[in-house]
Parts: sequence; C-alpha cells; structure tokens
Amino acid sequence: MSLITEPIGLPHFLVVGAVLFVCGVLCMATKRNVLGVLMGIELVLNGANLNFVAFGAKELNPNGIGLDGQMIALFVIVLAAAEAAVALAIALSYYHAHATVDVDRGDELKG
Repeated sequence: MSLITEPIGLPHFLVVGAVLFVCGVLCMATKRNVLGVLMGIELVLNGANLNFVAFGAKELNPNGIGLDGQMIALFVIVLAAAEAAVALAIALSYYHAHATVDVDRGDELKG
C-alpha cells in the first residue's frame, strides 16, 4: 500500500510537518524582508509542532507519550509568540532609523 491509499495516520502527519519545515527553511533562505524571514521561522516552528502533536497522539501512535506532545507544542507556541514580538520590535526600530527592513543592510546592528 502506498502512503496515498492508506488511512490517515502518523506518516501523513510527518510528511505534512516535513513539508511545512522545508517551506519555512526555503522562505527564510530566500526572503530579503524581515517579515518574510519571520514567516519562515513560524512555518518551521509549526512543522515541528505538528510532529510533536502527531507523535504524542494515542490515536496516531499507540506507543505515544500522551499529552506530552501537546504540552511541548504549547510551549513552542508561547516561545514563538515571544520571539515574534521581540523580532517585530527590532524590525520596527530598525525601519524607523533606516527606512528599510532589508536583512542585507542589517550589518549595522553588529555590536
């Protein structure tokens, strides 16, 4: 049986999580705008969260870890929200000072 004809299970969630992760990495690598890079980081974190939840679900993985996957995903979501708030504050401050949010011109932030 192929992955397409099987009932939805753990491998399907892992494939979707991997696709989200790869899309996020490509977005981070190709975007020059800070907001595009932040969206790529969020895609990477969402792909990882999907894998955590899939591994933790008893319906998908009989040897699953219970609610631990959901708790880890919730912790990652909280960290992602804090990261987005700090990164947006830095981006707005940089835009206010330089009138651009191009990541290639961010070498002026070196300390």
